[in-house]
Amino acid sequence: MSQYKRAVQNGGTFFFTVVTHQRKPIFDNELNIEALRTSFKQEMQRRPFTLEAVVVLPDHLHCLWQLPKNDTDFSSRWREIKKSTTKQLTRYCTERKERNVWQKRFWEHKIRDENDWRTHIDYIHYNPVKHGYVVAPRLWRHSSFLKWVKQGAYDIDWGNVEPKNISGLDFE
Repeated sequence: MSQYKRAVQNGGTFFFTVVTHQRKPIFDNELNIEALRTSFKQEMQRRPFTLEAVVVLPDHLHCLWQLPKNDTDFSSRWREIKKSTTKQLTRYCTERKERNVWQKRFWEHKIRDENDWRTHIDYIHYNPVKHGYVVAPRLWRHSSFLKWVKQGAYDIDWGNVEPKNISGLDFE
């Protein structure tokens, strides 16, 4: 069995991809997305971190977190978010009462610099377009894109064409 080593950095910024079990479209409805949102809020109250950007698609999500200074533990936060969401989504129980909501692991990437940060923020916000759900990021409701538009970081029409800095990237 392989020994996977997670990236570690006190107060680091990390990009994550988290996928549903067998890519089931669990987050294709508002109730399930609200369960996920509630789980995030609860964990952020217990063990704070900054959720800089997020997109939730039916079978996976991407997000960028900033951990507090002197804190490296994103793994237990993800464990609690996934556990809490799973408890709320009881309709995905199997006959043996197993709840198959998430793939067992998640993928993380430690953000190295400003350019890397921008690339991953853009990737997050363009992802619904990449997967063909919408023709522009502004049309996807389950994303932090419009918040970033309000802050002046994006023009409302950004992403109508695939940005060059993320062309060909695949963090799925």
